Amino acid sequence: MKITILLQFILISFTAFSQKNTTHQQLLWYAYYNTLQFGDKWFLTTEIQERHFIAPLAQHQFLLRSHLHYNLGKAWDVALGMCLFLQNPHNPLENNQLTVPELRPHWALARREKYRWGTLLQRYKIEARFFHNVVQGELVDGYTFANFRLRYQLGADIPIWKNKNITTNTISLKISNEIMLNVGENILYNVFDQNRIYLAVNYAFNDYLQIEGGYLNWYQQQKNGKDFYDRDIIRFIIFHKIKLY
Repeated sequence: MKITILLQFILISFTAFSQKNTTHQQLLWYAYYNTLQFGDKWFLTTEIQERHFIAPLAQHQFLLRSHLHYNLGKAWDVALGMCLFLQNPHNPLENNQLTVPELRPHWALARREKYRWGTLLQRYKIEARFFHNVVQGELVDGYTFANFRLRYQLGADIPIWKNKNITTNTISLKISNEIMLNVGENILYNVFDQNRIYLAVNYAFNDYLQIEGGYLNWYQQQKNGKDFYDRDIIRFIIFHKIKLY
């Protein structure tokens, strides 16, 4: 039943896609996730991500995100965090490759349900977006609030191999879909912001170290509401957990 819901959610997301005025791009993403476990209830996760175009080779985005989680029990946890996001132009051939900082405070609520076949994940997130002021192509002092963004992710982690000698040594298949909506008086044509479909293979050495490689399709509507980006992304991640108790 849960898998059927996941597949239906992914299928519905495709109905928002249009092949008209679509720019196709290819990127590489690298990420490191560090989790500090303070106890049974509290943990802090910090992400470092580098994102760049493949052809031509050009910087796209860099981010540093940290979020503090509290385990509510019954498979739920709540998080509060902040992200420093460095944005370069979406066109890698643009002459002015100005890097524009963005601050993103966020709140999230997540649920992980365990079943015989694996784990089902749901996450609800609200982001507030503050962009560094730009005048005539140059950064000036201050930040300006742009809009809120609502995000919903539905995913599944499915173990496909387990070491008989080391129970924490596993290979898992990950599949997820996330849709994002813009909210605010400045949003005129792109209430639908983007959709991300992700498929990956995760290898867990133990409870504290994992590596992951996968493919992500990022479909995004531009501000004019008529043009879209369709991005094919290869993603590599290291997950590192440190237990402090």
